[in-house]
Amino acid sequence: SHAVAVDRGSLMVFSDFETEGAMWAGEGPRLVRSAVSFSRAFRAPPEVLVSLEMWDFDTRPNARGDLGAEAVTTDGFDLVFRTWGDSRLARIRVGWIAIGAVSHEDDWQV
Repeated sequence: SHAVAVDRGSLMVFSDFETEGAMWAGEGPRLVRSAVSFSRAFRAPPEVLVSLEMWDFDTRPNARGDLGAEAVTTDGFDLVFRTWGDSRLARIRVGWIAIGAVSHEDDWQV
């Protein structure tokens, strides 16, 4: 069969202003990695698109960020957000969507 599924979600990646965490109070290269699990397994690693739904940052320094999906498997992926320099990011919420082939009851088991 050619069954295709779409899975999606939203994740508050960090909220560092409340705790004076590294994204808010730190400087230089910083990274947050969050494991995301799909609601059901795909047959092969799906295509994953990530996007910023909300970001809250200090307006004085430059706002710098790099968002991506890494280590995509049939069961999930790592959502990775990076910043650098003197950027001060209070919080980030990210949306994601995965599209790929899934098993179907009509698939033959050989």
